[in-house]
Amino acid sequence: MKFGLIAGNGQFPFLVVEGARKSGTPLSVVAIREETDKRIEQVADDVIWVGIGQLGKMISYFKKEGVTKAVMAGQVKHVQIFSGALPDIRMFKMLWNLPKRNTDALIGGVADEMAKEGIELIDSTYFIQDHLAPHGLLSKRGPNDIERSNIEYGLHIANEIARLDLGQTIVVRAAACVAIEAMEGTDETIRRAGRLAKGKLTVVKVAKPNQDMRFDVPVIGVPTIETMIEAEATCLSVTAGKTLIFDRDAVLKLADKNKIAIIGS
Repeated sequence: MKFGLIAGNGQFPFLVVEGARKSGTPLSVVAIREETDKRIEQVADDVIWVGIGQLGKMISYFKKEGVTKAVMAGQVKHVQIFSGALPDIRMFKMLWNLPKRNTDALIGGVADEMAKEGIELIDSTYFIQDHLAPHGLLSKRGPNDIERSNIEYGLHIANEIARLDLGQTIVVRAAACVAIEAMEGTDETIRRAGRLAKGKLTVVKVAKPNQDMRFDVPVIGVPTIETMIEAEATCLSVTAGKTLIFDRDAVLKLADKNKIAIIGS
């Protein structure tokens, strides 16, 4: 059995490479030209670069390498799909046949095309299970009564928008919705909330009700906390067991220093 990695942006692909190496598993890596950090070549054994629309090239590479199972790690910004990138014939046919083009449909379509060639897209946390958020309080400070009320309200709204595949993050103040994530991502959503209602903000980030762990898994890291500090947000709730925390020690140290409460719900 040989494993492949489809690497998007950020730290996620690097953690997968590290986790695979610890388990003694070699990876054949497809790097997305518009997204992947070029440093991936320094840590991965075998890398090919493809454009965001080059689905056929990606599949051909995996087949040549004998890959039968692949992991998708790292964000590919939704706007990239609509940025004028020229799809190859295989990607064009896949897009043409999709009834809708939200996240699940787009990546599900890619997974289906891979499956036709005997390549199974598997759980993106396969090599990094130890990075998933546990249940309960993670920070030194727990949520106060107001923040708990915000979390309770926010979970109801966030789960609904996640079910609709609109986004996975909502920012709440005084049990009122300040900002909802769409294509911009978590950090930009928090920044927007800070511009609209700076201070005393609670950030609620959830997995989808039927989260497909193969892709679009919720992620937080140091930049998330830095953005919260900028927006004067004081509390963060994430879905336990389905949210990845990158650089957990650094995340919690920064949160504790700034009296930010973090909880796995």
